[in-house]
Amino acid sequence: MAIPIEQSIREEAQRLGFVACGFTAAEADPRIAERLSEWIAEGHHGTMSWIEERAHQRGSPNALWPEAKSAIALAMSYAPAENPLALASAGGVGRISVYAQGGDYHKTVKQALKALARFIVAAAPSELKVFVDTAPVMEKPIAQAAGIGWQGKHTNLLSRDHGNWLFLGIILTSLNLVPDPPAHDGQHCGSCSRCLDACPTKAFDGPHRIDARRCISYLTIEHPGPIPVEFRTAIGNRIYGCDDCLAVCPWNRFAEAAAANRAFLPRAELARPQLADLLELDDLAFRKLFAGSPIKRIGRDRMIRNCLVAAGNSKQPSLANSVRAHLDDPNPVVAEAAQWALDQLAMD
Repeated sequence: MAIPIEQSIREEAQRLGFVACGFTAAEADPRIAERLSEWIAEGHHGTMSWIEERAHQRGSPNALWPEAKSAIALAMSYAPAENPLALASAGGVGRISVYAQGGDYHKTVKQALKALARFIVAAAPSELKVFVDTAPVMEKPIAQAAGIGWQGKHTNLLSRDHGNWLFLGIILTSLNLVPDPPAHDGQHCGSCSRCLDACPTKAFDGPHRIDARRCISYLTIEHPGPIPVEFRTAIGNRIYGCDDCLAVCPWNRFAEAAAANRAFLPRAELARPQLADLLELDDLAFRKLFAGSPIKRIGRDRMIRNCLVAAGNSKQPSLANSVRAHLDDPNPVVAEAAQWALDQLAMD
């Protein structure tokens, strides 16, 4: 008896390093588009205009590719071996989100998706497209519809087997695949609110509702201008992203670091970077240090801005000279952050 194509795809996905694989129809639940429209209308996307510009395609896979019949959702683990919150009080150190301490997930996940796509086409001739975070595809709702996890109250995907340390990839295909039972919002979260309570900037105004304009990940990565003063102290020593709402989730007790793809293992220079060293980076040195990292895309100026805020929060007067060097930076956002940091250090 021939093995069902769905089983073959799952087995190949596992061989390629994915820890979960599920199938769903390409027709999305209309409520997904409605929620997205409401979120944008409330301005919760901040300066991420690219979300609004292609919102009509995000609501459904068919809006992006009308020929799609099925969606394959895949997850790759990046579960950390160390406590992501361990450096919270290390004043002279910059904290980088777990997902960005190793290799660029876009490259690793996309390579695996393309390999799986070749396998699928060879097994069942068809058309397909692969996506990793750079196209107007709403990976989390699709993954939930495919049953590989549910969106927790922090809006991130949660798995009973792998917690919330997951990179997602999507394959849209012209094949009619047998769908898996969907998961549901907060399926196994119960009354737990640890993720909501842990947010340093109170970015959640309720379960499944996040205001990106208050989120440290948004402020340190996506936001190009000055970081609002009201959030700077709460940012602490985070210089790229924030793991707090993810790190406190009880489901992470099932997330094994051994399941993580080795490409995401932290690079020594990114696991505990010294703020003094980072503040010396010019554009060329920045590009060299962060080559092969998702951090490279934010550019030197945004990273220096983040490091200056962290230095201002450090209570380390020894960083004053490193900060002072940026008072005359040609980028006014950097220069303003330097003055703020210097003022904070003078008060310590």
